Amino acid sequence: MSLEHNLQPLSSLGAAVAGGTTGGAGGPPPPSSAAARYGLKHFSASSCNLFQSDPALFVMEKLLGIRSPVGCAAHRGSASEAGVAAGLMNPDKPLVECQELAVKEFDRLSALSTDPARDKERAAVPGIVAQGLDALRPYGVPSHTQLKIEWQHPDLPLPFIGYVDFYFEQSGVIVDLKTQHRLASEVAVNHAKQISLYCAAISDNLEGRVTYCTPAKHATYRVENMREHLSALVKVAQTIERFLSINDDPQALAQYVAPNYDSYLWNDTRARQAAFQIWGF
Repeated sequence: MSLEHNLQPLSSLGAAVAGGTTGGAGGPPPPSSAAARYGLKHFSASSCNLFQSDPALFVMEKLLGIRSPVGCAAHRGSASEAGVAAGLMNPDKPLVECQELAVKEFDRLSALSTDPARDKERAAVPGIVAQGLDALRPYGVPSHTQLKIEWQHPDLPLPFIGYVDFYFEQSGVIVDLKTQHRLASEVAVNHAKQISLYCAAISDNLEGRVTYCTPAKHATYRVENMREHLSALVKVAQTIERFLSINDDPQALAQYVAPNYDSYLWNDTRARQAAFQIWGF
């Protein structure tokens, strides 16, 4: 199944949020940064989304350097994307070869994983690759895959950096691939912010889309209201900067937040154990 929204012209994004620029354009130097004092070199859509979803996990991972183990759902996404990219860059490559490549990549990424969902996620990869190629091969060969972007907002001390899954320059479209077990009925807000950043960094005239794939279905949605999503992302980054300005000691900052163990972000037992050592509960 393929769903695609009607396409309409987008408004300009290059200066969508108070004069944001691409790739460190000229101008006065950015203000001093609390984030930089903590060793952070840039903002990203994922780090802002993490802070917004669970500030305690942000503190544990980004400030205290205690990383949560990567689950096999993430490996499913990376491996499936590798298979889809291989099939897009080589339009004549047989589907089965793309699927085999993706499963091999999943096995490599998850070789040491103790995630109980490993078998379930591995089994999903071939179907997701098939759905991804069905959705994206009509676009043609991408001009870029995993294209690094950088975008600087004048009121932020550090740039945003990200990586675009698929950029079809000839048609002015970027697509981000998301893998799931249950198909999304609309673009998630976090994904919309991510795509809005990418479009602002590359060109005023791009269209951003998100393609969601399960093993049995796919759907592609156009990102609307990119100006508003980009503004929201900038505001989250400014909030991070203000939070980090409270104290230069990450242990002290940890006392301002608390982990929400009901969130799927804390599903891993080792992550909860690490949190217990920090917060005592």
